[in-house]
Amino acid sequence: MIDIRVRHVFCASSLVVVLASLSLACSGGQGAAPGDGKSPVTDVRKTASAAAAEGTPAPSTVQPAPGAGVEKVRDVFAQLQATYNDGCTTPGNCEYFLGRVFDNLNALDRAMEADSQGPGHFKEPRAWIAQLQTRLGGDKSFANLKKHQDLLTGTRDKINAWMQNHPEDYR
Repeated sequence: MIDIRVRHVFCASSLVVVLASLSLACSGGQGAAPGDGKSPVTDVRKTASAAAAEGTPAPSTVQPAPGAGVEKVRDVFAQLQATYNDGCTTPGNCEYFLGRVFDNLNALDRAMEADSQGPGHFKEPRAWIAQLQTRLGGDKSFANLKKHQDLLTGTRDKINAWMQNHPEDYR
């Protein structure tokens, strides 16, 4: 019989090995050395831009098929809150970060519109997102997102504060 302490040590060390291997597997794209400053998302965004140029809608602009359902407000809000652990301070990450905040805000707008409480319940956050969209003028390029970075993160922050005062919407 294996002693309980031995089992705990074995389980803990196994967990460390699994977590370490996962973090190494997720640390960069194929062929990218960890910490080389190149974001694997750059290739994804370029592909999406190329698809848009060819007339194929980019993934973030595709409307869900009827009956496919939209994510719940709480789930999209959790994704938006996760951007607080990210930013433009890491080399090669700014494009990914700003695109992520932009995509999360758009997904949140769609979720709020489809919510059972009705889009009127989320009047202020949806108005802030609409103002952001107007200022961006439909230009989702990195240069334009970088130019409007303060507005983008400010919109995220205002929505976060609004949601914190409406916990029933995200719990």
